[in-house]
Amino acid sequence: MTSSDSRHRVAVLALDGAYVFETGIAPRVFGAAEDAEGRPLYDVVVCTVDGRPVRTDAGFEMAVEHGPEALARADTVVIPPTSRLCGGTLDGVLPDGLAAALARVRPGTRWVSLCTGSYVLAAAGLLDGRPATTHWKEADHFRRTFPRVAVDEDVLFVDDGDILTAAGVGAGVDLCLHLLRRDHGSAVAHHVARFCVVPPWREGGQAQYIERPVPEPTLATTAATRAWALERLQEPLPLGELAAHARMSLRTFTRRFQEEVGMPPGRWLTAQRIELARQLLESSDLPVDVVAHRAGFGTGNSLRQHVRSILGVSPNAYRKTFAASR
Repeated sequence: MTSSDSRHRVAVLALDGAYVFETGIAPRVFGAAEDAEGRPLYDVVVCTVDGRPVRTDAGFEMAVEHGPEALARADTVVIPPTSRLCGGTLDGVLPDGLAAALARVRPGTRWVSLCTGSYVLAAAGLLDGRPATTHWKEADHFRRTFPRVAVDEDVLFVDDGDILTAAGVGAGVDLCLHLLRRDHGSAVAHHVARFCVVPPWREGGQAQYIERPVPEPTLATTAATRAWALERLQEPLPLGELAAHARMSLRTFTRRFQEEVGMPPGRWLTAQRIELARQLLESSDLPVDVVAHRAGFGTGNSLRQHVRSILGVSPNAYRKTFAASR
């Protein structure tokens, strides 16, 4: 937090050919985040490389109030996609004006790209030797153009600490909500998700492209079983019991679940239990063993292993991160 009013400054860089919806994701999500007293948690501005309007993919110009000076003040810089700087139109080299604007960004600033905004980060050399994602349709070209980047087109977003990349439109929303959770906890992220009427959380490792997101009318779906399982996370939920609830064979249930959700049932259950444990750690002083039981991990040691594996810290360390805001 570096601004005088303690709000985290987010600068969204709108480039020529900007996709309108994607450019509005970060202002919408971060702009809706408030503390317990209703005060904004982020100062969000949209800027361009020279302060002038930019053309959009929708046939009109976008006027902004800020130029590249906003990048120099930012704590987080967001690069949305643009129709003019992806695929074959950007072969690893940044235009001079864009390169000069990015050079204003201070060391230690957090970088975020949405969809093919990853091309800009890669061309700036920021992704060399690091994991990242981009839209699946551009992944092959991206990999050829930037061979030093460990691109994974099979995930929604990649959090590599100070650089985060998202794939596609919906994944941009997921990533911004993920950052809210990382910065201020689940309660703030859930409030913003409700305000924006979007799902509060999808795991970053979930598949970009789900084979059958909406089941055919003649096919059974696993949706009711997923809802049923979410009400019983503290109970053992073996695969056979889930399949029986869905009235499917094990094989059919596992295949249908993967097609609809983009991950196996066991991995999905673990992700939901981690999410519940995070909420309990953030919002209560319950002992770790009690949190483990309520979240379905059985023992405190099991919870500690899963939390450390997924979040990189112990449950107590994670709790301390958010204790001051309670």
